[in-house]
Parts: sequence; structure tokens; C-alpha cells
Amino acid sequence: MTMSVRAIEPGDLTAVTRVLTASWGGSTVVALGRGELVDASTMPGFIAHDGDDVAGVITYAERAGSVEIITIDAVLPGKGVGRALLDAVRAVAAERGASRLRLVTTNDNTHALRFYQRYGFDLIALHRHGVDRARALKPSIPAESDGIPIRHELELELTL
Repeated sequence: MTMSVRAIEPGDLTAVTRVLTASWGGSTVVALGRGELVDASTMPGFIAHDGDDVAGVITYAERAGSVEIITIDAVLPGKGVGRALLDAVRAVAAERGASRLRLVTTNDNTHALRFYQRYGFDLIALHRHGVDRARALKPSIPAESDGIPIRHELELELTL
């Protein structure tokens, strides 16, 4: 795989929206600690390509000395795409003097939880029934995945 990662540009909107829609049911997601819906397609981020094909997308927001990963999607899982996207955001965060990188996943997302911990993230909070609150804002969030009820948000942090 010949992968390249670069900052998202305005001409990438269609590709970014396609990836977000496939993973999140649209470009609108609930952001950590904001209690609000955000359009991830308008956020800064990076896009990974394998040749001409989109391999993944990551979006983020800067907030009070930290960088929050809003979405991360590896279209080609198991190929190092997620790590390359995280590396790109980590570099931006360090360059801007952020003290930490933060993200949230849900209790059913065991594959991602394993990936984030291997990368160096620490679990810092369990937001019990956090997905119920998110579902009030975005009712299309599924009730279960792979037979596991989706109920709780797990907050992770990487100190820079």
C-alpha cells in the first residue's frame, strides 16, 4: 500500500462526506463535552489515500489547550491508516502547544478501544448512559452493534 496523508481541502468535501455518511449515517455527529451536534465535514482534519482511493478520514477540534478527535474512519482497516491519521493530528496538536489529545468511543466499540490503548491513550472517564443523551440529539444512533447494547461513552486521553 502506498499511503499518503494530507490536510483536508475544500475539494475533498464530497469524499469526506461519503466516508462520514458510511460510518456515521451522515456528517452530523455529537461532539464530546459539547452536548451539541456538529457537522464533521466542516471541521479541520486529514484524509488518507491509497493511490487514488480514499483510505481514511479524521476530523478534530481545538478546545481549551487540547485537541479533540471528532471522527476517525479507516476505510481500509488493518493497514495502518488509523495510526497514520492519528499521527497527523498528534503532530498538529503538539505544534500548536496542546497538552493532550482526547476522543470518545462507545462501550460496544471494543476493536477501537484496543487500538486506542495500543496507541497510548488512557481511559479517563466513563460517561454512563452518555449515548442515551447523545441519542436525544441524534436519534439515528443505533441501539446496538454486534449484539452489544450501545449505552455508554468512554473518554480517552493521550498526554502530549
